[in-house]
Amino acid sequence: MKEKVEQVISKIRPMLQADGGDIELVSVEEGVVKVRLQGACAGCPGAQMTLRMGVEKQLKKEIPEVKRVEAV
Repeated sequence: MKEKVEQVISKIRPMLQADGGDIELVSVEEGVVKVRLQGACAGCPGAQMTLRMGVEKQLKKEIPEVKRVEAV
């Protein structure tokens, strides 16, 4: 499943990079995806919204086994 998650994140990454940020996959365990937001995304007040409405929504859409996404 980690490879599938990496593929989806690679699709999302350009949007984050366009705003000066980035995302790093930390781990995938029992349907919980842990990521680290970097650059402008790390301190952005809208980071949680990006995480839920962007990253988590897309991952769940493409990989039904994903339960949630957490920032670490």
